[in-house]
Amino acid sequence: MPPRDAGRPSSNAGPEFEAARLPVTTTSNSAAISNRVPALLLLTVVALAPLPYGSVGPVPIVAWCITLAVALGLASLRALDRRHLVLLGGVAIVICAYLVVLHEQLSAHRFFSASTADPAWRAAEEALGAQLHPPLALVRDQPLLSLGPPLAAVLSLLVSFIVSVDRAHAHRLVHVVAWSGAAYAVYGIIAFLIDPTHVLWMKKEAYATVLTSTFINRNSAAIYFGSCAILWLLLLADRFRRQLPSGSALTWPALVQPLRHLRPEALIEFAALFICLIAMFLTGSRAGVVLALLAAIMALGLFALKVAQFGRKRARLVLSTACAVVILMQVLGAGVLGRFDSEGVAGGGRLPTYRSTLAIIGDHPWLGTGGGTFAWVFPAYRSNGGTSWGTWDRAHSTPLEIATEMGLPLAGVVVTGWIGAFAILAFGLWSRNREHIVVIAALAAAALAILHSLIDFSLQIPGVAITVFALVGAGLAQSFRTARSGAPGPMSGQAPVESCQV
Repeated sequence: MPPRDAGRPSSNAGPEFEAARLPVTTTSNSAAISNRVPALLLLTVVALAPLPYGSVGPVPIVAWCITLAVALGLASLRALDRRHLVLLGGVAIVICAYLVVLHEQLSAHRFFSASTADPAWRAAEEALGAQLHPPLALVRDQPLLSLGPPLAAVLSLLVSFIVSVDRAHAHRLVHVVAWSGAAYAVYGIIAFLIDPTHVLWMKKEAYATVLTSTFINRNSAAIYFGSCAILWLLLLADRFRRQLPSGSALTWPALVQPLRHLRPEALIEFAALFICLIAMFLTGSRAGVVLALLAAIMALGLFALKVAQFGRKRARLVLSTACAVVILMQVLGAGVLGRFDSEGVAGGGRLPTYRSTLAIIGDHPWLGTGGGTFAWVFPAYRSNGGTSWGTWDRAHSTPLEIATEMGLPLAGVVVTGWIGAFAILAFGLWSRNREHIVVIAALAAAALAILHSLIDFSLQIPGVAITVFALVGAGLAQSFRTARSGAPGPMSGQAPVESCQV
């Protein structure tokens, strides 16, 4: 573990000491000023993306893509150094791989001569008696029509990464996501108490007995509110950390001490955390709630490892934290526990769906069936062993759906990209003694979303994906120590000056 910062002022330090504790600004003032407009556009999209039914409709997706594209065009790259450019190169590789697959699925003149259209197109030509010039995709032009959600997520990542090299923009993003989540949680709880059968002004087709707030699916709402609860937990932990005396061990008496002098801001943060937790539990999502609690424990543990020294009674502290989570689950998670009792761990026909999805991948391993075509392809492969209820328009596993629609090679590229992102975030958490709140928030939110996407499609909902990708972009940007304010950076041809960790 990196050495603990020395010389931390006590909790009764004056304003001049509080100012001295702030880290050196990480970017030049001119770069920070030039990125104010892109940062404002990003924050606007992040705050509003969950509002219109999780932005699953074409109108909000187009609006967010245009807004983020404008933000990306206005963003200044002056604060980026070679490490940032290398990371952007990795994102470019993923984008290029996606574009190659997209070209193969849409074009009649493909790069790879071995790419042949599905036999269903030949059957259609024989039935119609006409030559259709079939594309590789099972549904013509559908890959282009389904491009919006992944494009919005990638644009959110890129804009957030560029503007969040500045520490102030990164922390402002965390606060905007946290406050937005609290606001949507308040609305969701009120709407649930008044009329749980409607989401906004539309009558629900499903989930009429649980909270979904502005989302249509309860699992997406659970992941969103779980991520926001983690942010509030980290903000509270950081506030307590600033009030701990220098050199104190991380024990319950030391942690309880700041509770005696709580400021109104801390009470508001407590209330926001509690409201997000209530909203998360009221969704009744089994995997969403359990994974969110595990991610919260991980975030709090990483924060403790970075900022405090454990005393001899750390085992008791860890055990007490685990007991608190169990009690919270018992008190607020009655609906979740009831679903575990009635449906088990893997209910809802997912296992037969996964087997059918693997059969589709086996028939289209290289370039898939076409982006956004799962709903049209799946009925031909639907297993007789699964439930006959409902229409399966999603694979309920984002990696499997990517492999189905875009092929195994691109799915491998995407998985490799996520592994690289987690590695960079872990490196940033290990190497930086300060400014790790944003990195921990990105790690926890990404882990929660990725683990849940293995068994559901929360990351395919733009309202969730835009938020998570923005947090990841900020965490990646803050994983590197950058040049001091006013110092010439490496993009100007001079050697960078590492900022001192005060």
